[in-house]
Amino acid sequence: MAPHTDSAGGVRAHRGAILHFRSDPGSGDDPDTFEFFDDGLLVTADGRVASIGPARELLPALPSDAELVEHRDSILMPGFVDTHVHYPQTDIVGTGGRQLLDWLEHYTFPAERGFADPAHAREVAEFFLDELVRNGTTTALVFCSVHPASVQAFFEAAAARRMRMAAGKVLMDRNCPQYLRDTPETGERATRELLAAWHGRERLLYAITPRFAPTSSDAQLASAGRLATDYPDALIQTHVAENLDEVAWVKRLFPEARSYLDVYDRYGLLRERAIYAHCIHFDEVDRARMAQSGAAAAFCPSSNLRLGSGLFDVASADAAGMRFSIATDVAAGSSFSMLQTLSDAYKVAQLSQQHLSPLRAFYLATLAGARALGVDDRVGRFAVGTEADFIVLDLRATPLLARRTARSRTLAEKLLVLLTLGDDRAVSRTYILGRESHRAGPI
Repeated sequence: MAPHTDSAGGVRAHRGAILHFRSDPGSGDDPDTFEFFDDGLLVTADGRVASIGPARELLPALPSDAELVEHRDSILMPGFVDTHVHYPQTDIVGTGGRQLLDWLEHYTFPAERGFADPAHAREVAEFFLDELVRNGTTTALVFCSVHPASVQAFFEAAAARRMRMAAGKVLMDRNCPQYLRDTPETGERATRELLAAWHGRERLLYAITPRFAPTSSDAQLASAGRLATDYPDALIQTHVAENLDEVAWVKRLFPEARSYLDVYDRYGLLRERAIYAHCIHFDEVDRARMAQSGAAAAFCPSSNLRLGSGLFDVASADAAGMRFSIATDVAAGSSFSMLQTLSDAYKVAQLSQQHLSPLRAFYLATLAGARALGVDDRVGRFAVGTEADFIVLDLRATPLLARRTARSRTLAEKLLVLLTLGDDRAVSRTYILGRESHRAGPI
């Protein structure tokens, strides 16, 4: 695809080190699974990737009026993809000291009450999206609250930023405060209206969103299954097997089900484009069923550590062929930074006597998430024609990061230092459809 000018500002060529993935590097860091250019050129036009390759080969072919942007001491990557995050929980980041069920009761549910107010929902959505962009996340799968106004506010803010986002209204008709309950009928009606209004509009996708099995009756789960059948290209998102008390509660509520995951399976909610957060307390049958269905897990290491939920078993997921990606799970996860979240993922693997390679970590934060959402033909990699959502990671963002990366001998070592020491300060620029949406200020 030859570079060409556009009304949005013409051809732009970004020079720097460039990394993106073709497939999962696995534990062996297969060199055929990724592409790295130590001195590369990423050329964008009309909001899409026009070409990518070694700078020495592509520079002579640039149009004379192309804008050349130098990114020295940096690595360009596709924007991060966060596959599980709650925007109504933005204002309770940093709460803790309790495990999942108490945390929901004392912090989450009271915070979500305010999202019946469209003005409040709009203000939080604006801040939330600004934080994502500042941290290099350009695509996310987002929980709204039970209120349709929360979804409307979120999608309006995302559309204004031209971001590729997926979100949905929470379905919740029992075992929660009365002020947050819908019914199977009202929840389904509101979901259908929101799907009609937003799914596939601009760069937006809708996710059918039962909060988790304990807060949905059989009738509501059946309703979610109908929605999944009627809208096969919609996403599905929920939680499963996060906490041992939660798992025991589900067993009491659904005694006929073989497992927590089986509850959702009985209602037709396991399929491709279904993302299940956590998936910690699984057995081999659960993992095999996830793999067979094409559903994907959202591995939320920071959240799982903070709430003491347990450790995601990377090796068992791999053995079963179960797909998974990385997610911040704000606000149980305490940071919007995918770099800090990757650092926690590395530690979770270590605690399980397993290994998460740095290359695979960045695959999980980019292309793996895009694949889980079914948008890897559009984002998550630098194939020609894909949408030009990308980030610039500054290897000199802090004195210690600069010192350590300068002494790193291999790409893998450099990436390990980046995920160990990096945070929002390392994201020097974020681009949405080829346009700069964030630029870090001076240290």
